[in-house]
Amino acid sequence: MSQDHPPHLGPMQLLAGYAQGIFPMARAADDPRLYWFNPPFRGILPVGGVHMSRSLRRSLARGGWTADAHPDFDRIVRHCADRPETWINAPLLRLYQRLHDCGHAQALAVYQDGALAGGIFGVTLGGAFFGESMFSTRTNGSKMALLWLSDHLARCGFTLFDTQYLTPHLASMGGVEITREDYRARLAHALRQPADYHALPLRSAAELAARGGYSAASAPSSSSTGVVSPSGPMPSPPSGSAVSGS
Repeated sequence: MSQDHPPHLGPMQLLAGYAQGIFPMARAADDPRLYWFNPPFRGILPVGGVHMSRSLRRSLARGGWTADAHPDFDRIVRHCADRPETWINAPLLRLYQRLHDCGHAQALAVYQDGALAGGIFGVTLGGAFFGESMFSTRTNGSKMALLWLSDHLARCGFTLFDTQYLTPHLASMGGVEITREDYRARLAHALRQPADYHALPLRSAAELAARGGYSAASAPSSSSTGVVSPSGPMPSPPSGSAVSGS
């Protein structure tokens, strides 16, 4: 349930929540309140093993695709929030920017023939990357962002790629759903790992295409429920899931 008079939520409180396995969302862009969510099942993607279809590999190999691990952070977040319904409200926009300023939120953008095609942003803590939202302005934009980011996270020491909820879009990229208990165990391990998002540059499109695709060896364990949430790529918080608010 939500608190009647929640305390002010700052960057350190936000990180403490992530470290406990919970995350904040608003119910709508015009609702100034934030709520903590602690779902019984969590979506994750395989670090370094996001599924690369033959068509994506061919598209990468043909050229025209580039990626940037240090884009204008605010621009990427605002693109993610630019949709008819979003859980990213003004307080969250400010919090994400403050986390970015102190090194705990990162974005990745992809371009096709020099034009912004998609992007993703998330929060980092230890060896965990908490994916928050993504967008596409061109076909396969968000898929390319996931491919580049998953590969980059693996090379920079990350061991957990949290997507909060699983969607058909994420499942098609190799995402699975695990129990809250399994997630917390993976999170505890990831938080102890030294990782640095800025440790290495991104691979080129040709290098990424040559790397190959998803394999069973890189998949999360079979503790996945296999259940796919019936929602779009960026789910809104389900009603009744709030455990506290701000």
